[in-house]
Amino acid sequence: MGEQSPAGPKEATKAPKPESRLAMIRRARRINRELAEVYPYAHPELDFENPFQLLVATVLSAQTTDLRVNQTTPALFAKYPTPEDMAAAAPEELEAIIRPTGFFRAKAKSLIGLSTALRDNFGGEVPGRLKDLVTLPGVGRKTANVVLGNGFGVPGLTVDTHFGRLVRRWKWTEQEDPEKVEAEIAEIFPKSEWTMLSHRIIFHGRRICHSRKPACGACPIAHLCPSYGEGETDPEKAKKLLKYEMGGQPGQRLSPPPDYPGKPAPTLGEAE
Repeated sequence: MGEQSPAGPKEATKAPKPESRLAMIRRARRINRELAEVYPYAHPELDFENPFQLLVATVLSAQTTDLRVNQTTPALFAKYPTPEDMAAAAPEELEAIIRPTGFFRAKAKSLIGLSTALRDNFGGEVPGRLKDLVTLPGVGRKTANVVLGNGFGVPGLTVDTHFGRLVRRWKWTEQEDPEKVEAEIAEIFPKSEWTMLSHRIIFHGRRICHSRKPACGACPIAHLCPSYGEGETDPEKAKKLLKYEMGGQPGQRLSPPPDYPGKPAPTLGEAE
């Protein structure tokens, strides 16, 4: 048997201590503050002029891009500007207009159904309460929170695929179910932050922290991310993965807010 060296066996590397809940909350709130500096112009990426337009656009955004919705809604709202108009729409005519957004038959059915409910049950107005919004055909909590937060100024968390992916990467939650994610994140942040937090996270997910290949090497909050290294860490290679204004490309809105630093999106039929 060989002899042990006088210095003794090498000490095993200690595993890092698990993060306490308090430390996680502090880190989460710091990420929110730093994202606010990166995206001071964060906003809903659907074009709309009133709560009805926002509600319709959000329903159409399922399984497609906000860009495709924004390219489709000008013609839609020109033909059906009110819930009463849309409730009376011939299904095949409505389907023809919204066809570019995909799943157009199911979406047309939802739009006619929710417009009929608005006309018959809410005096042709979009209600400003979650419990009323979720009674409308095709409207779940995510859509309701988008409408409340951006159409009525009522705080809400928008748990879409980007939001869920990032909060799990950041170890704020391990939940997969959107309602459970919403409940856990709601405990970390004050209500006043919910709507803007949602915008910042969704912006970051679309521009930098992508699903398949996050641009870790170009991420401004990499120093706070426990999942750093899942994506491309080389700064130059990561820079090439950036999207929208971060990558010098047009955004998703045809009519972006005045402070948006990127280019407006192209209209339907223009080169994209």
